[in-house]
Amino acid sequence: MGRIQHRKKAIRRKRWKRLLLLTIAASCALFSALITLRIYAQVVGAPMIQVPISSVFLDGQGNVIGDRFEEQRRYWISLEEMSPFLPQATVAVEDRDFYEHHGFDYSRIAGAILKDIKAGKKVEGASTITQQYARNLFLTQEKTWTRKINEALYAYRLELFYDKDELLEGYLNTVYYGHGMYGIEAASRFYLGKSAKSLTLAESALLVGIPKGPTYYSPLVDEEKAVSRQQLILTLMENQQKITTDQKERAFNENFVLKADDSLVKQKIAPYFLEEVWKEASKIVLENGRRIEEGGWTIETTLNKKHQQVAEEVVEKWLPEGELQVAFVSMEPDTGYVTAMIGGRNFTDSPFNRVTQAKRQPGSTIKALLFGAALENGFSPLTYMKSERTIFTYDNGRREYEPKNVNGEFADHPISMAQALAISDNIYAVKTLEQIGYKPFQELAERFNLDMNVKDTPATALGTTEVSLLEMTKIYNTISARGIQKKPTYITKITDNNGKVIYDIGKKEDKGKKVLSEQDSFILSHLLTGMFDPVFNDYSPATGISIRAKQTRPYAAKSGTTNTDQSLIGFSPQITAGVWNGYDQGKQVSDAEARQVTKQVWIEFMEAVHQGLPVEPFIAPDGVQGVIVDIETGGIATSACEKQRLVYLKKKDVPTRLCTDPKLKQQTFEEEEEGSPPWSIFPFNLFE
Repeated sequence: MGRIQHRKKAIRRKRWKRLLLLTIAASCALFSALITLRIYAQVVGAPMIQVPISSVFLDGQGNVIGDRFEEQRRYWISLEEMSPFLPQATVAVEDRDFYEHHGFDYSRIAGAILKDIKAGKKVEGASTITQQYARNLFLTQEKTWTRKINEALYAYRLELFYDKDELLEGYLNTVYYGHGMYGIEAASRFYLGKSAKSLTLAESALLVGIPKGPTYYSPLVDEEKAVSRQQLILTLMENQQKITTDQKERAFNENFVLKADDSLVKQKIAPYFLEEVWKEASKIVLENGRRIEEGGWTIETTLNKKHQQVAEEVVEKWLPEGELQVAFVSMEPDTGYVTAMIGGRNFTDSPFNRVTQAKRQPGSTIKALLFGAALENGFSPLTYMKSERTIFTYDNGRREYEPKNVNGEFADHPISMAQALAISDNIYAVKTLEQIGYKPFQELAERFNLDMNVKDTPATALGTTEVSLLEMTKIYNTISARGIQKKPTYITKITDNNGKVIYDIGKKEDKGKKVLSEQDSFILSHLLTGMFDPVFNDYSPATGISIRAKQTRPYAAKSGTTNTDQSLIGFSPQITAGVWNGYDQGKQVSDAEARQVTKQVWIEFMEAVHQGLPVEPFIAPDGVQGVIVDIETGGIATSACEKQRLVYLKKKDVPTRLCTDPKLKQQTFEEEEEGSPPWSIFPFNLFE
């Protein structure tokens, strides 16, 4: 017996010895592994925790009007910028021992491993907030052991180099809340229409419950499940003494209001405008040695939300169904700030911007530039030329051109520049170009920075050279600004994610470029008011008569009509607006309703955005004098002459003869009877 007992004791000693050796070996291996892991972590360094962040657009009044993101809508905010209930609720439901462990909850891991072994596959998770954050940053959501090991390595490195609050902040800014929303700020704006800083306890618990299963716990998908999980979280917070019982009960009874339909995701504010802003911002950021892809930019824009809303409403009201396209832009004369933009019927269907990218024939809207060149070269509003059937030769006599008016008729008598612009007489325009020459017209276009090559053909006077609506609207905006041209501007300020201002237009004084004299700009502005004045009606009515009934204040404008394009551009002293409609394929615009789109959109926009603003007249500068004349003869008006109108002229051009002067009338009669070269000028000896 003694021998047997001795043998058993020997066996037991051997077993304990082996166990001790195994324990020592395992401990050494574990210690070596930990040392190796620590060395590895130190050598590799802190993992980068920067993630792409959405950039935010603000309108001119500081309101959020949209954002820009690549694949994930995300706004990074600090814990201090969140409701305090958010981190509390998150820790309560996701990782109650978050502040005690070093990245791993071993008891939960052990329990999860047992369940996985029993099931024969990965079915149970035991991830801490740190592990989830590591997964959000660096890994996929697949349930494999390889991903789990990598997750643990990243979690260890995160815990080694970052403190707990940094990790919790990162988690809350990267976790997925459903519907394309990453991070608590994006989720808060999407679901509840408010910043995460303003969330109540009940709202915080509601949102914190979503990441468990965004498909199941989104209140937009299943409100009952979302509320059930919300209440579970509130109970956990009470049990962990993060809130009181009274707070929990009040949160249970609080009614939350979902505002997803009003969220940034649903809003489509000025998408064409924001695309232009993003292009401009990319250039500005690059010039400052940064990359727009960094994200997190706050871009303050020139958009006027009221102007944009009005523009969209009137376009929707007047644009008929079908393929007819539209473009609209408005800007401020004194600053060049673009306040509204519509680049087409639907941005989703076609992001092609017909304001900035489309090159179309401007038609008679080019006459403002043509007559500006004429004013610089001896013409005045009372320069008369005969409107009649005329054949022009060009290309050294090898070619002929016969312009026609819209209705195919002619005045068959001399008309003034003022009347020719009001009724859009094409014969007068071509004669003007022939009289002043192509070079002065080209030089003025270059001064205006107009991307247009003036061709040496008579048809150039009628706007046959293609140009963008933005460029044409810029011309009218410059005329309104007394000849001082300001570059169309979309952005006033850009701030990075750390609050550093990298661009501020307020610190860049832009005096603009003088491209037309103040006198010529004012005279041209007043001439452009003629399209609304019935006193100019002749063989054709003034081109704005159809919308005159809606006009409540002075406007200066010009319409343009070709077979394929309709446009109207004009201004008040406060705002300039340009409208175009036509077909992308260049089809003929023949429908009478379609031909009215530009005029109705323009006048209704102008009237709406001016409501509540003072009526500002066009004020004559020094060197310009107003005089009431008879538009048929150009003489100073008396009661004997019916067609009277106030006309502004340079002082040297002011008439001295009365409209009843027999010599004036006789000369007019003789000129018409005898005929004359088709492009000759008839001043009628009105001046001293």
